Amino acid sequence: MAAGPARRVIQAQAEKLAPLDFLSALVNDELTRRSDSFIQRRLKQGAFRDAGKTLDGFDFDFNKKMNRRLVFELATGGFVERREDALFLGPPGTGRSHIAQALGRAVIQSQGHRVLYREAHHLLEELAEASLEGTRRQKLDALTGAPLLIIDDLGMRKLPATAAEDLLELIMRRYEKASTLITSNRPVEDWGKLLGDNAAVAAMLDRLLHHAHVVQFGPRSWRTKGAMELRTSESAG
Repeated sequence: MAAGPARRVIQAQAEKLAPLDFLSALVNDELTRRSDSFIQRRLKQGAFRDAGKTLDGFDFDFNKKMNRRLVFELATGGFVERREDALFLGPPGTGRSHIAQALGRAVIQSQGHRVLYREAHHLLEELAEASLEGTRRQKLDALTGAPLLIIDDLGMRKLPATAAEDLLELIMRRYEKASTLITSNRPVEDWGKLLGDNAAVAAMLDRLLHHAHVVQFGPRSWRTKGAMELRTSESAG
């Protein structure tokens, strides 16, 4: 965080800073302030469900089979620069959403990229409504423009009938132009049944998996762990 002008004046007097050094400090403070403001705007624009999620706040030892090295490589934002994709797959409660949002936050902070976060069912409902309102193209354009789009929890909620068509078009628009990260509690083999269109899903996965980083989560669940610890604590009490 940048120091304020008043603090810099006190520092300049105490350390007898030369005028040029004092001016340099003020300029650097202003640049830092603008950078901090820019990052905060990016985080707000991301519309994360929980913007407080961080990689430091995740217990990787809980699921030791997870590819921790790959997760931290993704957090550098290099895959976004290369316009590659990522899939986070595993049962509910294993940390997929936590890591996805933490990764999005890290990409904003390290690279300054625009990141959009959407829960899958909300995203596809928005596209279905946009079709009825005649604004589908504008909606797709807005979703296509973000360097990283995070689509969270595919398979957790019922999806509209147009889900396969809309998701395929979105993936096709973004293919090799921008990065897409999808989290799902369902293996990709089940996506045809989930979306009700095997042909569309095959075309979608052909593009997603071409340059994809796949992280498997599980099998242990954070929520199950928490419930077990609570019961153990109550029994001990």
